[in-house]
Amino acid sequence: MRTSTARDSASPLVRAAAAQGLLSAPTPDPLREADRPDSPSPRGATSSRTSRRYQRRALIADIAMLAVATGLVVVISPTASPSGDVPNEPLVWSIIFSGLVALLFGLNGMYKPPLRPDTLDVLRAVLAQTALAATLTIVARVILTNQAYVSAETARHWLPAVVLLAAGRTALLWLESHARARGDGDRATLVVGAGIVGRRVARRLIEEPELGLRPVAFLDDDPREGDSVTAAIPVRPLSDDLEDLVSRHRISHVIVAFSTAGHDELLRVSRRCWELGLSLSVVPRLFEIEGGRVSTEHLGGLPLIELHPSDPRSWQFRVKYAVDRVISAFALLLLAPALAGAALAVLLSLGRPILFRQSRVGLDGREFDMLKLRTLDATAEAGEADADWAASQLGGRAIAGHLPMEGRITRTGRFLRRYSIDELPQLWNVCRGDMSLIGPRPERTAYVRQFSPDIYRYPERHRVKSGLTGWSQINGLRGSTSLADRVEWDNHYIENWSLWMDFKILMRTVPAVFRYTWTTAE
Repeated sequence: MRTSTARDSASPLVRAAAAQGLLSAPTPDPLREADRPDSPSPRGATSSRTSRRYQRRALIADIAMLAVATGLVVVISPTASPSGDVPNEPLVWSIIFSGLVALLFGLNGMYKPPLRPDTLDVLRAVLAQTALAATLTIVARVILTNQAYVSAETARHWLPAVVLLAAGRTALLWLESHARARGDGDRATLVVGAGIVGRRVARRLIEEPELGLRPVAFLDDDPREGDSVTAAIPVRPLSDDLEDLVSRHRISHVIVAFSTAGHDELLRVSRRCWELGLSLSVVPRLFEIEGGRVSTEHLGGLPLIELHPSDPRSWQFRVKYAVDRVISAFALLLLAPALAGAALAVLLSLGRPILFRQSRVGLDGREFDMLKLRTLDATAEAGEADADWAASQLGGRAIAGHLPMEGRITRTGRFLRRYSIDELPQLWNVCRGDMSLIGPRPERTAYVRQFSPDIYRYPERHRVKSGLTGWSQINGLRGSTSLADRVEWDNHYIENWSLWMDFKILMRTVPAVFRYTWTTAE
């Protein structure tokens, strides 16, 4: 079903969204309002202003932290005193080290506002670039001066510098995320293409305001009907005056998603965006197999992009699974008192059995019995508490009898579920090799049989072992959330796996569990 672009802009949904700040003006038709001669030129102004503001704040924070680090070494370090073993670093080399840090940060794009503020990625970059700056400083000093204690002096400066720079960048990202969530400095965004992918892009930008991109309009001659989140965004034809559209909405960023428009028409729109000084992003074709590890060669003006996805059959994954077993065995020993206490609580509140076993599907579609602490009263009825959710993911086709959880879950069970304590016995599944610490969550066998033929790319989740936690879970896709989105995130994890990605997931799992607990608490 197609929607009328004229009706979109004047609908009650548009007026409601405008009142909430989703659109740039609260009028029924923001694209047809009278020109405002006092409006500033939109040609990249908002984008440049936002970028300059972030660059200025980041540079000031770095300079301040580097200056404090230098002062700490001079004032506090016991080895820097006249009677100490290591003399003070010459001021000129302190300045050179600080300058190298700022230069390397700039060369690595650390003064550009990130689309998704990720503290762990920033901390890794701070550690790597400051270590490189320290190494270059030591090499230069050895070549030029060959003074004693060169390495000790530089290392003594580097240690407080990396800690302070990391703290400064963490504070900067926190402030940036909260400012974006409030709508301060967000960038009005035009989405070219109002099909499935274009609507998905706009929906995720709305749902994640911390990204700082606010979709205000679509460009498409043949749009699809909008969902509950994106239906309020007006759709204009590709033949519209782009400069007038940009001026009225003060657009600073454009995302080219899939569209039925021809190649030449999309090229025309993209080049015109550059002429207007707008930043441009493109959702590539075959985005399902695009990953972070790519290399580009050129045949004349034709780019050849070679993809380097991770291989689930590689030795790296075998090492990952071996490490999983070691860590899970250690975790079982460490958590034995907590597990014993939880088991006793289950025994007193529900009786035997203490453990609940359920058939789940893991690597290569193999079934195994997943363990959990029992949280529900035994019942003679067959059914699933989330059968309604499963049916909704299949377009309303029921796959199991619905059995509500109310009246079956005890107070102890509710507590164990809320803090995911009931999942801890799955560490034994990891020890046995049924599961991994990190991977897509295993699904029930009956559900897998129904989901596999109907949910796009669902079977591809079984290329790796299922996990205790995963990429989709830490990004909020747990409980009664979109299965299609969950599958997309799970496959992204598989194709872009790295040890660093696993580390990030582990570090973000505990905050994700508590965030989920707070948002679902009754």
